Amino acid sequence: MNEFVLDFEKPIVELERRIREMKEYSENENVEISEEISRLEQKAQKLRMDIYSKLSRWQRVQLARHPKRPYTLDYIERMTSDFFELHGDRAYGDDPAIVGGIGMMDGHKVLLVGQQKGRTTKDKLHRNFGMPHPEGYRKALRIMKFSAKFHRPIICLIDTPGAFPGIGAEERGQAEAIARNLFEMSHLPVPIIVAVIGEGASGGALGIAVGDRVLMMENTWYSVISPEGCAAILWRDSTKAEQAAEAMKLTAGDLLELGVIDKVIKEPVGGAHHDYDEAAKILKESILAELSELQQIPANKLIESRVNKYAKMGSYNE
Repeated sequence: MNEFVLDFEKPIVELERRIREMKEYSENENVEISEEISRLEQKAQKLRMDIYSKLSRWQRVQLARHPKRPYTLDYIERMTSDFFELHGDRAYGDDPAIVGGIGMMDGHKVLLVGQQKGRTTKDKLHRNFGMPHPEGYRKALRIMKFSAKFHRPIICLIDTPGAFPGIGAEERGQAEAIARNLFEMSHLPVPIIVAVIGEGASGGALGIAVGDRVLMMENTWYSVISPEGCAAILWRDSTKAEQAAEAMKLTAGDLLELGVIDKVIKEPVGGAHHDYDEAAKILKESILAELSELQQIPANKLIESRVNKYAKMGSYNE
């Protein structure tokens, strides 16, 4: 994959390039410049910390969309063992934009389900760029009900630019499929943990995101619409996406403050795409911590608490 660098990352990338060149020069010419290299490495680390600790909302949106960011299957591979993928909605077909299956997570038998984007052009087309069709949501609900039948907790990983808006998807009941999932998930008698690992756009994300605990990784976003879509509606100009992102308060910190999510999960410095293994380790630890608490709650109390959780969201007057 070609190097992909965001504008705000360029100073770091340039400094890292200089460090690599100096190391190569030192080795090839047998010149001792370790002190200078060490100084630059410390400078790069400080620069990295400074830049990534002061990101704007739009910059976090860009990181959530980074093409090298780990996707659902990358996390599943690192967090589980004996993962077995399940396919099909038993009505129309299988949707590769949503993956799901059973696996073991540190001794816990769990079901994992999430949207999956593609890396290569061929894979992106196969996965429909992570935009599910109705059969994807119906597949997700089918396997979640299967999981509940055998008392397995459900872990949902969210990363989608939205549900697919094509004519075929609408003909096959896209809105009904998402609405059905919202209703059914609210009453499943097992713990449900939701983690936003990339983009969380609109009903496309919410269709598998009703849970007892909702977590967001540090450089992700979650909103009823994308910044570009918001800008196109408000100003009829999608190029004002950055301005829209600031107004929408769609980052993890914003949503924690608003009470929409329960926890922000820290990422490795520079973002999850810099260290897949560390990002997966942090996410797994957060999920297991929540799971240990939720498994102590009786099913009827779990459902009651879940319904109340969503009923209390938002501010309104009667």
